[in-house]
Amino acid sequence: MDILSKISERVRDMMNETGMSARELAEKANIDQSVIARILQARRMPSANTLVALADAFSCSTDYLLGRRDLPEEQTFLPCPPFSERLPVLLEHFHITKYRLEKQTRLSDETVRRWQKGRYLPTVESLIRLADSLHCSVDFILGREN
Repeated sequence: MDILSKISERVRDMMNETGMSARELAEKANIDQSVIARILQARRMPSANTLVALADAFSCSTDYLLGRRDLPEEQTFLPCPPFSERLPVLLEHFHITKYRLEKQTRLSDETVRRWQKGRYLPTVESLIRLADSLHCSVDFILGREN
């Protein structure tokens, strides 16, 4: 199952479990209802911010919504710092250089530079690639968990 289908399935499951309508989810997550509809129809990959907003609305991990964990494991998550601030913390934590990160993940120098300068946020696909390469959770990459 591809990532988008898994996200759609998990969001739908969480909506059913909580009894939340798409309209209620949109309000709770502060996301336009049309974005929710496209996610539910597996027609739109959420942005990193949307993914976090959905996880926060359901009090679950982003990794659960992405299908990287089997259980939603309700817990309290930290607010996400700007990714430009998180990236140096990750490099230091994993004792790697920017160059090594680019090689390990096959991400371009330009992509990582844009993250460093705060011009762009990683895509969901890039977050997964980072988490896989560094053997950690997407929530850790985002700074939502210690």
